Amino acid sequence: MQAKIHPQFYEDAFVSCACGNTFTTGSTKKNIIVEVCAKCHPFYTGEQKFLDTKGTVEKFLQKEKQAKAYKKVIANKKDKKSGSQNKKTKSLRELLGE
Repeated sequence: MQAKIHPQFYEDAFVSCACGNTFTTGSTKKNIIVEVCAKCHPFYTGEQKFLDTKGTVEKFLQKEKQAKAYKKVIANKKDKKSGSQNKKTKSLRELLGE
């Protein structure tokens, strides 16, 4: 290993979870805050729960709703444009009224 390029390693890094569980581990950071740990993770506890971080599900649903509305607007524009192109153009004789 090269000298003086690696970060400081802490043998007793303090980890705290959102559920209140705390433990120590080795890390390059002195304090670590996590949202899910082995004590509260659904895989280990066998419980079903949604882990929605900062409303990501709501953001996705909102974007999906906006995309559907945008598709309708684009479809209406295409219909109007194709409707005007389907009109038969008049000849010079028809324009002059003869």
